[in-house]
Amino acid sequence: MAAFVQRMEMVFVASADARGECDASLRAGPPGFIRVLDARTLAYPEYRGNGVHASLGNISENGHVGLLMVDFVEDLIGLHVNGGGRIVEAADFATAFPHVPMDDDRGRQSERWVVVEVEEAYIHCRKHIPRMARVFEKREWGTDDPGRKGGDYFGAKETPRWRPRPHAGRRRFPSTTHLGGGSARVLRPR
Repeated sequence: MAAFVQRMEMVFVASADARGECDASLRAGPPGFIRVLDARTLAYPEYRGNGVHASLGNISENGHVGLLMVDFVEDLIGLHVNGGGRIVEAADFATAFPHVPMDDDRGRQSERWVVVEVEEAYIHCRKHIPRMARVFEKREWGTDDPGRKGGDYFGAKETPRWRPRPHAGRRRFPSTTHLGGGSARVLRPR
C-alpha cells in the first residue's frame, strides 16, 4: 500500500464539517506528493488554490477524512484510506518531519500539510474503474491567474448568493442506492 500511495499523482479527499455537511476535493501533484511518513501516517501538501478552503475548513472542525487514490492507467485498482486529519503549517511540518523532502519548484510551495493518522485502508474494486491513457503535459504550478485556474468556468460569478435553510428539519437528498419502487421518478422529472 505504501508503494501504491507513493506513485499516485492524485487523491480525492472527502471531509465533512461539524454538522456533517460533506465536501469532496481533488488534490494532485507529481508521484510522491502524498508522503508516507510511517506505516500508519500519511501527509499531503496544501497549496494556494481557489481560496474556498472547503477541505481545510472541514478538517479544522471535524478531523475525519477519507482519501481515495485510483490507478486509472496501469493496474486499474484503488485504495481507500480513512483516518484523522490535522492541519500543520509548512514550517512546523518541516521541523517535525525533517526527513521529508520539500518541493524543489519555487512556484509550487506548500503553505501547510494535512497529516492523516490512518485508521483503516482497504482496496477499491477494479470492476468499474475505466482505463485511461496518460497524457504528458508541462504544468506551470504556482499561478494566481484566475483564467488559468479555471476562472468563472460555470458562469456562477453573478449568481445571487445562496443561503442554506436551517439544518433542523431539512429533508436530506435521498440516496440513489436505496430507491424503491417508483422513487426514481421523483429524482428524474419528466
